Amino acid sequence: MSHCRKFIEQPVCRREMLLRCANGFGGLALAGLFGETVSAGKTSSDKNPFAPKEPHFAPKAKSVIYLYMDGGPSQVDTFDPKPALDKHDGKDPHSVLKVEPTQFDAVGKVMRSPWKFKQHGESGLPVSSLFPHIATHMDDLCVINSMVAQFPEHTNANYFLHTGHGIQGRPSMGAWASYGLGSENQDLPGFVVLNGGLIPPGGLDCFNSGFLPATHQGSIFKPSNPPVANIKRAEQNSQLQRNKLALMRNLDAGTLDRVGRVDSLESAIANYELAYRMQMAVPELMDLSGETPATQQMYGMDHDFKQTQIFAAQCLIARRLVERGVRFIELTCPNVGNDRWDQHRNLKEGHEKNALVVDQPIAALLSDLKARGMLDETLVVWSGEFGRTPFAQGKNGRDHNPQGFSLWMAGGGIQGGIRYGATDEFGYHAVENRVEIYDLHATMLHLLGMNHEKLTFRFSGRDMRLTDVHGHVLHDILA
Repeated sequence: MSHCRKFIEQPVCRREMLLRCANGFGGLALAGLFGETVSAGKTSSDKNPFAPKEPHFAPKAKSVIYLYMDGGPSQVDTFDPKPALDKHDGKDPHSVLKVEPTQFDAVGKVMRSPWKFKQHGESGLPVSSLFPHIATHMDDLCVINSMVAQFPEHTNANYFLHTGHGIQGRPSMGAWASYGLGSENQDLPGFVVLNGGLIPPGGLDCFNSGFLPATHQGSIFKPSNPPVANIKRAEQNSQLQRNKLALMRNLDAGTLDRVGRVDSLESAIANYELAYRMQMAVPELMDLSGETPATQQMYGMDHDFKQTQIFAAQCLIARRLVERGVRFIELTCPNVGNDRWDQHRNLKEGHEKNALVVDQPIAALLSDLKARGMLDETLVVWSGEFGRTPFAQGKNGRDHNPQGFSLWMAGGGIQGGIRYGATDEFGYHAVENRVEIYDLHATMLHLLGMNHEKLTFRFSGRDMRLTDVHGHVLHDILA
């Protein structure tokens, strides 16, 4: 016959005592650690983690659209023309410049750009024939020709571009924006990644929340309806679903009362509640039937190239997300069968396919935002993780080059129609107004109304930030 278990029949040895108590001590310690972290992040179970927060100062931009060109577009074939490449085309690069070690060290001849450059707009900014549609917006762009990165390999370079650190596990720039400012829309995530089909090397950790509360991690949407799984309720009617959610809420509240403030629990509860609200907001967001045929055609929804249609939908949805107050939207590229913008061979074919995918939709996005009076409050950034060499890899490709590359920014407090910084005569090294990824992050946060040195989170005994101990705001490019 079993007893009530309210007494111990015999003394307990030390090993058995530790076995019985270990989970309890561990749980107390874990709760204490989580409590410290969440307290530092100023979130709690009685405060909505998605609620809008006051910026440090008046912002120029309310939202960011980050057009991520995965793989590393070639700067000397897009926005940084170099006549010296025409002059020395076909020569041994060692005879005309100092060649640094490259990712694969398959150094070929100096290679001129296969595309012609022309000046466009009143500003006369140069752009190659790869981008005939974006060329019509050069007066809106600030082209930075002097970017540098710290890593020549995709995975680490992607982590560095997205999180300001070259290793896995740090919060993404989108997570920092969501954490710092919250969201103006309580029915959609503050950080949305529109996945065109290619998750970059480094995986989903490029969009992770790291040590920030998990409510700020990137939500991955496909540019199709439905964009996420399980967006439709499984219950027969809405009342039955509400009854289940009410029971879950009561159970969750009881759990929090017992264990205290634990980020993993609070974030799960907040995300469940957000998922419920998304059931109404997401289908409406993704329903493009209300967009005029002219608008859909402008973006390229009827394009002959299927991948252009995909990116067109991404850009149109990005505009709709901005309209709904989503804080940070990142777009990844569709798969064109040429390994992203990463053309180690067949540069001409690969870059032309990638440009065909993004050129018309991006130009339409800029036009649409401008026509609706939204570009002034929306920061648009176009960037890869690094650039490419001015000489060939093998016969007709280009290797990775983090020592000097280009990106552009538009809207959201950016001065349009200007070039900032410069590379050497071959487009190889940044030699004027060198810009680091930290400076890009600091400038983006500044335009959102946040001081990058004050946007911190207490973790592992120190105040962490996106820019670590680096970063300068690029005041010369601000409007």
